[in-house]
Amino acid sequence: MSNNGEPAEIKNVNSISKIWLVPIIAICMGAWMVYHQWSNQGPLISIVFENASGLEAGKTKIKMHNVDIGEVKTIALTEDLQKVLVTARMSANAEGLLRESTEFWSVNPRISLNGISGLNTLVSGTYINMSTNLEGASIRDFVALSAPPITPSGTPGLHVTLNSNAEFAFKEGDPVIYKGLKVGEFESIYFNFDERVVYYNTFIQAPYHKLITSNTKFWNASGVQMELGTNGVKVKSSSIETLITNGVAFGVPEGLPQGERVSDRSYFNIHDSYESAAEERYKAVAKYVILVDDTVRGLHIGAPVEYRGIQVGKVLEITPPNNNQQKWLDSGVAIPVIIGIQPGRIEQTDDQAGIEHIRQQMRMWVENGFRASLQTGNLLTGALFVNLEQYPNVASTKIEQFQDYEVIPSISNEFSQITEKVSAILDNINDMDLVQFSVAANQMMADISASANSMNSTADDFAGTLRQMDEQQFSVKLAAALSGVAELTQGFASGSRTNNEINDTLNTLQQRLRELQPLLLELNQAPNSLIFDKPPKPYRQPNSVNDNAQQEHK
Repeated sequence: MSNNGEPAEIKNVNSISKIWLVPIIAICMGAWMVYHQWSNQGPLISIVFENASGLEAGKTKIKMHNVDIGEVKTIALTEDLQKVLVTARMSANAEGLLRESTEFWSVNPRISLNGISGLNTLVSGTYINMSTNLEGASIRDFVALSAPPITPSGTPGLHVTLNSNAEFAFKEGDPVIYKGLKVGEFESIYFNFDERVVYYNTFIQAPYHKLITSNTKFWNASGVQMELGTNGVKVKSSSIETLITNGVAFGVPEGLPQGERVSDRSYFNIHDSYESAAEERYKAVAKYVILVDDTVRGLHIGAPVEYRGIQVGKVLEITPPNNNQQKWLDSGVAIPVIIGIQPGRIEQTDDQAGIEHIRQQMRMWVENGFRASLQTGNLLTGALFVNLEQYPNVASTKIEQFQDYEVIPSISNEFSQITEKVSAILDNINDMDLVQFSVAANQMMADISASANSMNSTADDFAGTLRQMDEQQFSVKLAAALSGVAELTQGFASGSRTNNEINDTLNTLQQRLRELQPLLLELNQAPNSLIFDKPPKPYRQPNSVNDNAQQEHK
């Protein structure tokens, strides 16, 4: 090899190979993916459950309106080991939904009186449902509900609070009915210990919440309601659902204006029935007292007060507790009954002016024979009502005062008058000396028997005399006639069959009269046993102290 003596050319060689571009690009793409995933993932939240039934980390989804918005990451026990702490990753677009009003609950198959729910989880598995109304501050820690809410947050409608002085008649999930259609449910129950009142938080679904006005009334529509009153037997029910569970119905009673629409939470009373709810439209009441001498059995608070068949009021109290008569249980003391006459029922203004008009009219009516009495409204139930009527033949009287009430004079009802007459008749029968009557009847029959024997002897003597007469034909006919008389009188003679039958009949009559004496005594004590199969046990009026002292002296 020849060397021409030319210098060698030195070049810089690149120490980094182009092959390193591949991992660098991969690293950049990985970093971008990590950044993209981190920037797009939602917040991490914690939810406390009572138990972890059906929940699985990495599988259980969180849904809202059946759209996946999160997934359970970890499941662990809380520090006190009493509950379960679930950590879940939410999607980025769900971050704005995590507010104080947000609710979580697990969805499982459930069977109750209100229906069957969660059957789709038999195939897809348990999931966590979420609802919110976007109210409150943003938070990340939640406590799950133990059961699905009756009304999820954000459901359109109206919340109202119902209250009742009765027992705990309703429970969560019981329906609210309007004209047979379910339009709401009871959400929660709260008992106020200070007021002794049960409050029911209730939700009315849209668009039926527009039916709630200031004059809306709620009443019990549970099961089958049977009422035995003065008008007979009433049986009614609201819907098939309320036959199984309890429920309430609502509406505006007939005769009331619709009122103003309610837009915020309001309070309403639960009435026992539609009739009692409709009674509230009569606010003004003119109170009177009637002093009843008859029994008040069958008369109940709320019984109607009628004038010529038209209801004008109702019974408010029977024997009021502030009664100052210490001996009202003694015989002869009348029982006070407080009644209320409602001006709105007789086309008067439902206010104080209507009450004053009734009071002025009542003073004039009482002077002209206006009286009150207890009448039987129904023979089957024995229910009574107060009847007001004009009696022109009664003596005129001024209206009196009893405690703080004006008194409407009362008279006995027709049944009591009939009972008094029957009792008087039975007393007269009871006063008869039946034994003496029987002895007199026996003596009379003995006298008749002796007279018959004497007549028979006389007839025999007269027949002998006639036989001595010369007129043969007359003698024969007369003898035949006398023979018939002799046979007739012989039948009444002592020891004859007819005489024995008469004596037996009188003895039987005397025995029957003795047997009737207990019945007569019973009818004298309880005259109404002539009408009713099982007369009520007679009520013994307690005697006063002076009466007891007289009886002990005797």
